[in-house]
Amino acid sequence: MNDDVRNIALGLVASGVSATAGWFFRTYLWRRQLRRKQKFFGLPGGSECLLVVNQDPGASGRGVSRHDAFALLELSALIKECGAHADIVVHDTARQGFGIRTEFCVGGPASNRRTEAHLCSMLPGVEVNTDFEDATDGGAFTIGGESYQLAKGIAEYVLLARLTGPEGGRPVFLASGQRGITNQAAVRYLARHHTRLARHHGPDGTFCLLLKVVNSDAYGPDMVELVADVTASATTGTATGR
Repeated sequence: MNDDVRNIALGLVASGVSATAGWFFRTYLWRRQLRRKQKFFGLPGGSECLLVVNQDPGASGRGVSRHDAFALLELSALIKECGAHADIVVHDTARQGFGIRTEFCVGGPASNRRTEAHLCSMLPGVEVNTDFEDATDGGAFTIGGESYQLAKGIAEYVLLARLTGPEGGRPVFLASGQRGITNQAAVRYLARHHTRLARHHGPDGTFCLLLKVVNSDAYGPDMVELVADVTASATTGTATGR
């Protein structure tokens, strides 16, 4: 074997070793990221979770609004990425305590009784005006003495929360917005920023964020601003009504 052939062979071997090492490293990083994602969402591989479907208050029967359906589809993709399975139930038939299975609850208290129960038990400092006939304050949030009114298509608000019961266990994720499009925006925000949220609040942390959806008539659910972390006032306050 002359020097040229030997050099080519050594180069091929080195390339193979480098490619194999790179593949193992990328696989290691992917698995580590997946484990962190599964831990944050409480969705180990093969586990089951609860996907609580709300009801469009403007529809007859058990209709779900278009944007809420999109939110459920995005959650389904996230659940599948974690290697978990979803049990889909209607909001008024969900019968489960905290911590048994991870729960994703979509919709405000006007359309989702399960959300109403979570607000009362775990976010007592949040007041939601469910009287949408009220031209001024219909749909408004009141948190820590501050009111956040609905300006349809211009400025709309949604709560995104990760909650756990007093005994820990699997988390409850809540997307409670003033409109269906805000629920979808919160779910999309969660899917895009879960790594940062886990880093900031901890993989097992409880948080409640107030998000603002800006000009949804033009930008849909994609223009979202973080207004405030309202965890302290939402979890310790006492609302006067819903």
